[in-house]
Formats: sequence, structure tokens, C-alpha cells
Amino acid sequence: MTGPNIKLLSDLLQSIGDRMRSKTAAPASSQPAAQRLASGCAELMRKGGEASRIAVAEQALAAYGELHDGGKAGFFRILLKDYSADPAAVRAAYALWETGQAEAALEDLFQAVEPKRQSLLRMLNHPPGGTLQLVRMRRDLLRLMRGAPELAPLDSDFSDLLSSWFNRGFLVMRRIDWHSPAAILEKIVTYEAVHEIRDWNDLRRRLEPSDRRCYGFFHPATGDEPLIFVEVALCQGIPGAIGPLLAGDSGAAGETADTAVFYSISNCQPGLKGVSFGNFLIKQVVRSLSQELPQIRTFVTLSPAPGFARWLAAQEDAEAKELSAQLTAGAWQQDETLCAALRPKVEIWAARFFTQGKTAADLPADPVARFHLGNGASAHRVNWPADPAEGALQRAHGLMINYLYEPDQIEARHEAFASEGTVACGPALRRALRSGKGAAV
Repeated sequence: MTGPNIKLLSDLLQSIGDRMRSKTAAPASSQPAAQRLASGCAELMRKGGEASRIAVAEQALAAYGELHDGGKAGFFRILLKDYSADPAAVRAAYALWETGQAEAALEDLFQAVEPKRQSLLRMLNHPPGGTLQLVRMRRDLLRLMRGAPELAPLDSDFSDLLSSWFNRGFLVMRRIDWHSPAAILEKIVTYEAVHEIRDWNDLRRRLEPSDRRCYGFFHPATGDEPLIFVEVALCQGIPGAIGPLLAGDSGAAGETADTAVFYSISNCQPGLKGVSFGNFLIKQVVRSLSQELPQIRTFVTLSPAPGFARWLAAQEDAEAKELSAQLTAGAWQQDETLCAALRPKVEIWAARFFTQGKTAADLPADPVARFHLGNGASAHRVNWPADPAEGALQRAHGLMINYLYEPDQIEARHEAFASEGTVACGPALRRALRSGKGAAV
């Protein structure tokens, strides 16, 4: 579905909703928002006409939007307590299925064990804009769960529904450029999560030149609200520092480039945490660029390493402790000789970090590594120093890494990582690992 078509569908849904609301809108209630929300949810669970349910759902969502955190947490507790499955109905349906294990009885059992709140959430999704409001409702839930872990079972209901509504079949990839609607451009500035966009001139440098591309996933129910977007620079060769890319100097015009660099990937909707978009987006961008610019044969990222500084500081090895102290002190930032002396050590410990650093669940310690390795990329080359930004110095001592996406290897590497935890490495990382062999990790 193209950009104009998705906008047409979004406008059509909005128009239908406006007409329904004009026919069914009720006068505003003087009740507090929490009471209006509870009453609206109870009304939705009763049988009624489609148009009236849409109006009631819209009013309930509006009431939710007026609540502060305490009221939102109270609403979530009501969903857990009053909109769960009926234990008696579950027991009866299970007993009936166990008697003969008939398919019809199994269907009744499925319906009995589904919490009533799933039906309620589906009805709250009916008004135009309801999908995005439920995404933001889950964002609130995830935030409130940090202090109220007992709400966690409710997140399973949101996760199941949102994973279904936002599956790959409904996603539309759109190219975003300097001539895209201002509403989308403003969101790109707001949602950029890796390298801050300082002003409109900075945004223009990332979108307008012939060596730049930006792509995002959109959903018909959310209109011009992006779900995720990736910024791409077309280069000659694989870059080892972020500064030239952000300054607008990739070293190649679009038609002479041989490398596409994914240098920023931003998830826009915290409420869609756990719903996978990035792997599909990167693979589709690779296909799109391969068709548009067949001379581009290399697809890499230039990615941050947000956990490196913390991981290095936690190592027991004396060499690692000394290196961590030297990098933290920061004298290398003004001393080129010291920087050159430290580089081989940084490369060795960085290679270990990306290939051997693990979480308690035996996954790569670095969250960005988990994402790209899980998508079928290889840890190709570490770059240091590559990012002098204050946050990058604090979290990674300025370290960055290129992950390499080779179209004919993506699926095999994904399967090897998923089944065996295999981390595919480029020759530079393998050399670093061999040169540092013998020191403890």
C-alpha cells in the first residue's frame, strides 16, 4: 500500500467515525473521569449497536486520557480484578472438553479462558484513533509496572492483541524525505533516539541530499504516526566514525556509493515494546535499495555499544580494570599518542564484549548486539574512537561497531543465533580475539 493510499484509508476511517459520533454523541457527563471510564467499560460489555459502542468507546478513552497515574493504575487493577476469566465457566468448559475432547468443546474452552478484558480492549479499539490510544495506554502500563509488578498479567493481554494488530501484513514501508508532510518530519525530530536532531537544518542534512535515505513503517490505523524509522547514508566503503555522517559528508554521491549504512534506528512507540518491527524494516530496506541502486553491495550499520563501559568496568581481569580506568579518566581524548597506544587493547576487549559478554539469560550483554545478531547480521568491525558525544563516552567510551547484513547469509545466521547462540564475526573481530588470547575474560 503506497503513502497516498494509506492516507486515503486513514481519512476514510476518520470520516466514518466523525459521522457516527455526530449521530450518537451523548452530552458530556459531570462525573469524574474514573467513574465515566468505569461506566463506559461496563456499557461496552453489554450488547448494543455498533455505532453506539463506537461512541461509548470514544468517551471511555477520552475519560482515560484525563486520568493521572493514580487513576490509571486504579483502572488497570479493575481490569485485572473485574474483567478476568470466570473460574466456574473455565472449570465447566474444561470438564466438558475432557469428557470427549471434541473440537466444539475445545472452542468453548478457549472462549472461557480468555479474560473478558481482551474483549473490552478490542471494543476500545473501534473508534478512529483508538488503536494509537491503546498503544499509549500500554506505554502507561509498562511504566506503572515498575512500581506495581502485580499488573504484569495485564500486559500479556495488551501484548497479544497488539502483536496481532501490528503484524507484518499490516505494516507499510514509506520513504521519508524533506518533502514529506510536516507532521511526519516533526515526529522524526521528536522520536530520534540515537543521534539527536538539533534543528531543521540538521534534519535537512539527513533527508535531502542524494546520498541520504530514511524509511519508516506505518500502520493504516495510526495514519502519519511512524512506528519505527531507519536513517541511511550511502557511502564509498564502510565508515568508522559517526561525525562525518552526521555532518552530511558521506564521501559519495548516491549514484557512486557502494555501501548503505544504517546509522540510526528509532522505535517511536514504547507501547509496542516486544512487537518486532526492526528486523522486517531493515530487510525490506535492503531489498528496496538493491533494486533502486544495484551497485550497492554492502549493507552495514554504524551502531552504538551502550553497555561496553559498564561491562568493562565489571571485569575482574587486571588489564581490563586498568583499561577501564584509563578510558574513564579521558586523557586519551586530547592525546593522540595515548589514544593510538590504547586502541589495540580497546579492540581486544570490545571483541570479547560483543562475542562473549552475556546476560544471565545467556544472551549478548549489549542490547543493540542482541537486536542485530538476532536479525541475522554479523559483528563485522569495531571502531574506536568513533563517537565523541558525551553520552557515547559515558556508556561506551566512544566505541561503535559495524554490523554487516549479507542478504544471502541473513537467514542462516539468524537461525544459528536463535538455536545455538552463535555470534557471526568478521575477520577484524576474529583477529582481535586471537591477538588477545590468553587473558582472562
